[in-house]
Amino acid sequence: MSVEQSVEHLVFERGDLRFSALAIGEGPVVLCLHGFPDDLHSFRYQLPVLAKAGYRAISLALRGYEPASIPDSGDYTVESIATDIIAVVDQLGSDPVHLIGHDWGAAVAYTAAAAAPERFESLITMAVPHPGRFAREGLRIFKQLRNSWYMGFFNVPQISDWVVCRRDYAFIRRLWRDWSPGWAPEAHVLERVIDSLSQPGVLSAALGYYRAALSLKALTIAAEEAYYPVPVPLLALTGEQDGCIDSAVFERLMKREDFPRGLKLERIAGAGHFLHQEQPDVVNRLILRWMENRHAMLD
Repeated sequence: MSVEQSVEHLVFERGDLRFSALAIGEGPVVLCLHGFPDDLHSFRYQLPVLAKAGYRAISLALRGYEPASIPDSGDYTVESIATDIIAVVDQLGSDPVHLIGHDWGAAVAYTAAAAAPERFESLITMAVPHPGRFAREGLRIFKQLRNSWYMGFFNVPQISDWVVCRRDYAFIRRLWRDWSPGWAPEAHVLERVIDSLSQPGVLSAALGYYRAALSLKALTIAAEEAYYPVPVPLLALTGEQDGCIDSAVFERLMKREDFPRGLKLERIAGAGHFLHQEQPDVVNRLILRWMENRHAMLD
């Protein structure tokens, strides 16, 4: 992050849970949600740029990504995590916020925006399409089912936990290589992610997202519930080389009828799954243009 001296360290609360956050700038709030395997430093290239443009940019650690936010209930359903986000937005004040989500942060962002659209000025998601569409249709596409093999593996408790952390988290390093082929982040970036996952209970919590998503209850949700509308203007970004969720699958699953306030799709050339870190200048320009001119872009 290029303006470390001005970074604020915040803590939000929801019941017994505590959520750390990084913040820069003053102005309308832009709340950023990271994914897996990642942490709140995921938006290090976005926060300073957003702050310079006149926004208060905040990157939040999601439920379970630090010991203080691990719930005793072991609840990692996307619905419960979305209620965490709504609680954070309530603590930020009465004005609607811009919401950005990557990977699991995107899945949570769709869900939060659908549950409380009045709290969100706009929505930007990266790398993950509408989660209901993905669960009901995406995993029936052979190429995507093959890419998503790890989801089933994470549903083998204890064994997957052990495999993921053995040999200094070689599994996580492989996911980053496979999901963003040809891109290598700075060494300290991945080491910081691994440090986050190495905290007591955090790895099992992060894998708990996948276990909740593929639970019998989640998989038997009726189609009309799965295809819920998200009534917040949406900019959806996918990396054309994404090895996690194929960009063609992403675009196929983004149905305009699911986004009654408007949908703008953009495919990012020369980027894979971690597109906002791989091509930050391109992504930042799209984000700023969207937040400032979204109504014109949707016409």
